[in-house]
Amino acid sequence: MEHAKWVQDVKKIVISSTLDKAEWNNTTLIKDNIAEEIKALKEQPGKNLVIFGSPGAAKTLLELGLIDEFMLTICPVILGRGKSVFDGANEKINLKLLSSRTLKSGIIAARYELEK
Repeated sequence: MEHAKWVQDVKKIVISSTLDKAEWNNTTLIKDNIAEEIKALKEQPGKNLVIFGSPGAAKTLLELGLIDEFMLTICPVILGRGKSVFDGANEKINLKLLSSRTLKSGIIAARYELEK
């Protein structure tokens, strides 16, 4: 219940070329000028922007140079297929490990920054 309230209350940003409006509570829709819109959001005071479950958005923001850090999780499940944020990467990207921890579930969470 607590998680559902958090999801409802947290500010959300949806990047989509197909939606006409975002109907979910506290949701902003970005259809055009993705780089400018995200840069403006990053300049606002507050916490970090986080991408949940969208390899397409992550890839776009990475290509636009708008990702500063990655929080990668290694889950103890092999899906056998799926979409990777790194599919089609055109160049090598060096990452510097900032921290890591193993959760009780066996998931490993590793935080990296992009080396520039």
